[in-house]
Amino acid sequence: MQIVFMNRLSRISGVDQEVYAQLWIGEEEGIWSLGWRDFSGGENYIENLWYEGGSWNEMLCVYRHELAVKMGDGYRPLIDGIFHEEDSLTGRNQEQLKLQYYSEHYGNEAIYEELCAWRRGKASSERKAPYILASNRLLRLLSTFLPHTPEELMQIPGVGEGKIAQFGADWLVITTAVAREHAFPLNWVHEVIEEESFVSWLYKQKEVKYKKQLERLRLRRILLQGIENGLGLEQLKVNSGVNRRELIEAVEELEREGYSVEKLIHVELGNMPQNEQDAIWNAYVELGDLFLKPVLHKVYGDDFSAAEGLDIYYERLRLIRIRFRREQTHKVGMATSF
Repeated sequence: MQIVFMNRLSRISGVDQEVYAQLWIGEEEGIWSLGWRDFSGGENYIENLWYEGGSWNEMLCVYRHELAVKMGDGYRPLIDGIFHEEDSLTGRNQEQLKLQYYSEHYGNEAIYEELCAWRRGKASSERKAPYILASNRLLRLLSTFLPHTPEELMQIPGVGEGKIAQFGADWLVITTAVAREHAFPLNWVHEVIEEESFVSWLYKQKEVKYKKQLERLRLRRILLQGIENGLGLEQLKVNSGVNRRELIEAVEELEREGYSVEKLIHVELGNMPQNEQDAIWNAYVELGDLFLKPVLHKVYGDDFSAAEGLDIYYERLRLIRIRFRREQTHKVGMATSF
């Protein structure tokens, strides 16, 4: 095996005792290997094989995720740029991340819970998903820095004039109800943060990010192999451990990326009457393909309900929509070629 990349990392363990490790990537006949050598016991090392396989992209995802775990634990590299990606962390981004870091460690839990209760009530009354109104991160920031005026609200990352017009008055009722010990503007935050702890926290955020990327990449591999082998959604659910709704979303993403998912659609719609499929197709022609509920009502009636629930009907709508959109794209392509 040929070693194509190696880097040394170290961290402080115990009382000023430095321990180190090696991170390496090797290749032999198209097979990539990725490993970690732990020298904490002295010159003799313990080796962990993180990845072995033929996919460079999957190996890179494993590399970034496992490395983020180690750097979150305090390891630092001898050679910078170890994640092999562009560093887009500008001064403003770092300032906002420090506010987020501070809010996660020093937030007012009672105010946060009150803001969450407000969000649940507002989402219910407006029939919207709670995260559309305000993210957990934003509520943490509000509960930590306790703005008292619209001008102070504007200094919270994620809050703009639109949010203030919609929800600012509600938020201020909650955040002004308690005394605060700090002031605005918030440029004091970076002075009270311990830099090494903040850096370790940043790598923990990378760990979460790369874990999601790795899970998405592995799901795509399972889907592509399963579809090629003629599997249906239920077997793919077993193989991937992902629920059917998430599988359908992943299938739609594969189609957008140019992969063929027709075998799966054929399997899933095999027992569906053709006249029912035609009715759904014609509803898309008439109503468009952006929203599913109008199509469901057009085909099955406004008061339609099913003993088995509506999930299976929405699955079929989405699978037929994949075919419909594919044909529309093909027609557009044919038209522009003339």
